[in-house]
Amino acid sequence: AIAGRLSLRSPQRRALEILDRITEISPPSKSPDVEVALAAIRSEFPSVTDFERDFPSVCFALATGVGKTRLMGAFISYLHQAHGIDNFFVLAPNLTIYNKLVADFTPGTPKYVFKGIAQFATTPPEVITGDNYESRGTLLTQLVSCKINIFNISKINSEVRGGRSPRIKRLSEYIGQSYFEYLAGLPDLVLLMDESHRYRASAGVRAINELKPILGLELTATPQVETNRGAVRFANVIYDYPLGRAMADG
Repeated sequence: AIAGRLSLRSPQRRALEILDRITEISPPSKSPDVEVALAAIRSEFPSVTDFERDFPSVCFALATGVGKTRLMGAFISYLHQAHGIDNFFVLAPNLTIYNKLVADFTPGTPKYVFKGIAQFATTPPEVITGDNYESRGTLLTQLVSCKINIFNISKINSEVRGGRSPRIKRLSEYIGQSYFEYLAGLPDLVLLMDESHRYRASAGVRAINELKPILGLELTATPQVETNRGAVRFANVIYDYPLGRAMADG
């Protein structure tokens, strides 16, 4: 139903089907046995050899232009409707993409990602950002069931750089101590990482482990990080739809 409502292209639909399958074989949980989850997912998706996180996390490697933001909207719609998950934390790699994501998740904008989702037509998700969390955030917990937090990782990284204080303390100073604790205490926080190759090894992402999300979903067209030994491919790629295939499919 979601694939139809959001007019998903076939690779987007396949990615959504994979998410559905992994929630079936390894139901998201606040205190997962990461090794058991990895074994379950790897049994069907052998390309996932390591989550590379303290929690189950998989990467969808989709060519630029396939529509990662719309897919994020489909992931959120599905997890909310099928599994009752209400809380999402979206990481953007920089200010430009952060601003674009905030716009695309805001009702009435040209590329609004939930257009066609009936459940969100009457009560759209609350969008909480790095700019407004102090004035909104927890005040709206009772009013809107689905909440999408959007933060800019480059700003978080500037806060945690230099080791002036423990990483997690710097991160909670940026997100707000009480709001950070509120997020970390949620039973159903799902982390979505846009263009994750740009910040995967950064201090800010290591600190995100402390938010204790139940599931991580990475989206990138470049599933590798550059090291002094050359490019190292992500070990948690669950679906790969490269540019060559996208071009062949028109």
